[in-house]
Amino acid sequence: MYQPKMPFPRKLIPILSFLTVGFFIWLFKPLLPVPTTSWAVTPESGLAQVLQGQDLGKAQKAIVAQDQEGQRANLRPVTNSPFKAGVVKPVGMRYTKTLVVPRTKKEDVSWITESFGGDEYIKAAIYTVDDETAELRPPENKGHEVMVYLTYIIDSYHNLADVNIFLHSHRFAWHNNEILESDSVEMVNRLSAERVQREGFMNMRCSWEPGCPSWMHPGNVQEDINKQEEAMLARSWSELFPLDPTPNVLAQPCCAQFAISRDRVQSLSLERYQFYRDWLLSTRLSDYISGRVWEYLWQFVFTGKPIVCPAEHICYCDGFGVCFGGVEKYEEYRAKERERLLLEQEARDYKALRQKWETSPELLTEEEKAQRQPDAGEGLELEEKINNVTAWCENRKKEAKGQGDVAYYRAKEAGRPWSQGDGF
Repeated sequence: MYQPKMPFPRKLIPILSFLTVGFFIWLFKPLLPVPTTSWAVTPESGLAQVLQGQDLGKAQKAIVAQDQEGQRANLRPVTNSPFKAGVVKPVGMRYTKTLVVPRTKKEDVSWITESFGGDEYIKAAIYTVDDETAELRPPENKGHEVMVYLTYIIDSYHNLADVNIFLHSHRFAWHNNEILESDSVEMVNRLSAERVQREGFMNMRCSWEPGCPSWMHPGNVQEDINKQEEAMLARSWSELFPLDPTPNVLAQPCCAQFAISRDRVQSLSLERYQFYRDWLLSTRLSDYISGRVWEYLWQFVFTGKPIVCPAEHICYCDGFGVCFGGVEKYEEYRAKERERLLLEQEARDYKALRQKWETSPELLTEEEKAQRQPDAGEGLELEEKINNVTAWCENRKKEAKGQGDVAYYRAKEAGRPWSQGDGF
């Protein structure tokens, strides 16, 4: 017996249409343009970051992972939020400072307490990386100072000092500022909290060598023995900053010592720092390489710029109150310093050759024999030249520090606006 066909239910038509459209979107999804995800600063929140847009690309997808307590979301960071120059405090008001220092049990950091222990405005957060019983310690001893720096920011994010100074454990080092006797104590004492407040981020080393103006080239695949981390930078960059194109050059003065304002730290989300530390904990890169990779990433994290190489004379003057009076006078000083170094090397060569003539003449080369035996007068002449150049440099440096104590000269050399009464 013929059974009439049931009419297709009209209420299912919208559902089938939706499924059909969804099927075609899925089929052609690889060919669709991928919107980007970006961090933006909302007027209402000031420094708060909001995730905007929709990311459909696998490489650019924002990963949201709840931690064990479900207290936070770990958002993969993308482009940096803009940072407005900070407002300096009124004249006479001091800034709180925290020295963030990684150390091993064997390293002596007594210079910190001896130099700053009596100053209520300066605190120290000293992390011992190889002592599980230490009050302050990172979750793992990996990545050199990077792990400690990130751990301090995460631990203290809501209770930061006005100025946070990240330093190595040794007081004297070749990579400290030579004009300040390569002394970390001098650098901290003379650091301009006002410049840190205005700039947000400031490298503690002024001299460009090494690191500026063009140092790391992330696209290089051939290993450079002096920059072993360079070949790993492109891969690391894509993992850390997946929505930012890999720059051709990364540069700032070496060697991972810098100062940051509280506003600059907090203009980036706590989750972002947690993401960076999670990367450091999980990366297969060695302790050494992972630490070196970050040495030329800090300036991008805190400024959004791949190259941050301020003029040396401005860094010394506005940053540490050592004002030579402009680039030409600064270069004159540097030329005298180079002259002194050459004379000192000449003096060392003279002493070595004179001793060789006197104690081991049989070891003299033909070239050395062709030269007459150096006499004592030459040594005295070299010593006098060195003393004269050294005295000139010391006097000029003293004058520069005197000028740097005057706010007007600091502003003038830095090219900043200045009004009567400004204390910076």
